[in-house]
Formats: sequence, C-alpha cells, structure tokens
Amino acid sequence: MAKVKGAVLGALGLVLVLSACGGRDDARLMNLRSPHDGPDEFAILPTKPLEMPKDFKSLPEPQPSARNLVDPAPLDDAVIALGGRPGAGGTDAALVGAAGRAGVAGNIREQLAAEDEAFRGRNGPLLLERLFGSSAYNRVYSRDALRADPELDRWRRANARTPSATPSYDR
Repeated sequence: MAKVKGAVLGALGLVLVLSACGGRDDARLMNLRSPHDGPDEFAILPTKPLEMPKDFKSLPEPQPSARNLVDPAPLDDAVIALGGRPGAGGTDAALVGAAGRAGVAGNIREQLAAEDEAFRGRNGPLLLERLFGSSAYNRVYSRDALRADPELDRWRRANARTPSATPSYDR
C-alpha cells in the first residue's frame, strides 16, 4: 500500500513538474508576426487636409500615375521634418547633417555587437536552460521589452491624444 501511495505521489509530482514547463507565452517576444487577424493599425494613415488652389487655371492636368497631393507620404514628411528634400536620398546634405547632429561613430555596428556579446556573456543560459536547450533570450532581454498597455495608460492619464491606439473600451 505504501509503494502504491509513493508511486501515485511520484506520478503526481512528475505531472506537476512537466505541466510547469508548458503553456508559456514568452515566445511572443521573438515572434514578429501579428497575433491578430484584424487590419494593421499602422497601415492606415490619415490624409492631409484639402487645400484650395489660388488659381484654378494654374492646376496641372490630371494624370493617372500622378500622386494625389493629399495622400500621406510619411517618408517624405519625415525627411522634411528633419530639414531635408524628399527624393534626394543620401546626397541631401541637410538631412545627413540633421541625422548626425549629435555626432557619428564610424564603428557603431561593431561597438554595439561587442557590447551585446559581453552582455549576453554575463547573462548566459542557466543550468536548466542548457539542459533542455531552451532560449535565454526572453529572460535576458525581458526588462528591455516594450510594454504598450502601461505606456498607453500613462499617456491617457496625462490627457494626451492617442488617435492611432485601440479605443479604451476594447482593452
């Protein structure tokens, strides 16, 4: 009878230990695909306000391939906000100057790679992570993860407009 109780308790303990290993949702940090089936809220951009021309006779003739002036152009808008000219690319001195206004490190990629390797070396996989071959990524980088809901709540408490965020009744 004691052997049966021991076996039952052992099996129950094994089930509890194994159930603790499953059902984790940490893999979301490494999944770059959206978990939602709905539209991408960042793909919907508001149009610019309509403007009345000074002279209707000076309007260009409509062309099927021409861009509508009120259609959003976020990349061009970003270039203009930095003081550059849209379409100039890397030859735009004003844009390059604005992007490098705080200084430019020529070896930034190598420097960041070395710093990240040292960080991962200090925060390497633990014994159980090594034994089971699981990734230490989520544990190591979890404090750097973006937490959208608390940040959105902080902005809403400050009465800031959040037009592109999910309405509060949906959350």
